[in-house]
Amino acid sequence: MARPRTRPEPPRIPDPDLPRAFEPATLRRSGGFSEARIDLDPGTTDAAHSRISESVVAPASVHSLDLTGAILADVVVDGVSAAELTARDATWRTVVVRGGRIGTLDLSRARCDGLVLDGVRVDYLTGGGATLRDVEVSGCRIGTLDLPGARVERMRFGGTSVDEMDIREWQAADVDLRGAEVLSFTDVRMLRGVTLTSDQATSHALALAASLGIDVRTGE
Repeated sequence: MARPRTRPEPPRIPDPDLPRAFEPATLRRSGGFSEARIDLDPGTTDAAHSRISESVVAPASVHSLDLTGAILADVVVDGVSAAELTARDATWRTVVVRGGRIGTLDLSRARCDGLVLDGVRVDYLTGGGATLRDVEVSGCRIGTLDLPGARVERMRFGGTSVDEMDIREWQAADVDLRGAEVLSFTDVRMLRGVTLTSDQATSHALALAASLGIDVRTGE
C-alpha cells in the first residue's frame, strides 16, 4: 500500500557539491568557472551568460552583479551585498545565497531547481515568469516578493517577513507560507492550494472575504 502523500511536500534540496580546495577567480562575461573562490569587484561585474559550478562567491559589497542567462550549479553566494543582482533567464541548480543585503534580486524568467535563501535581506525580489522548484527561504527580510506568472513548486518559508507578495497568475503547488509573515497579497484568490496557519488566515480574512464578494461591516 502506497504511503499517503505529505502535504505540503517539503523542498528537496541537496547540499552543494563543493571541493575541499578552491582556485581564485574573477568573473567575466561568458566565462567558465569551476571549483573557484570568486572575488567580486566593488563596482559592476558583467558575468552574463557565464557558467559557474562547484564554486563559492566570497563576501563582498558591490554595486551590481549581472548574471543574465548564466548557469550556476552547486554554488554558494556568501555574504554578498549588492544594489542589484540580475539573473534574468538564468538557470540555477543547487544554489545557496547566504547573508548579505540585496537591493534588487531579479530572477525574471529564470529556472531555479534547489535554491536556498538564508538570512538575506532583499528590498525587491522579482521572479516574474520564473520556474522555481524546491526553494527554501529562511530568516530573510523581503520588502516586495514579486512572482506574477511564476510556476512555483515545493517552496517553504521559515522565520521570514514579507511586506507585499504579488502572486497574480502564478501556478503554485506545495507552497508552505506558515513560516512567513506577509503583510499583504495582491490577489488573495491565488492562495488556493497554499498552506497557511489559522492566524494567517484570520489576519487576511477581510481580503479573503472581499475576494468572494462578501460585504463585511462592523456593527449592525
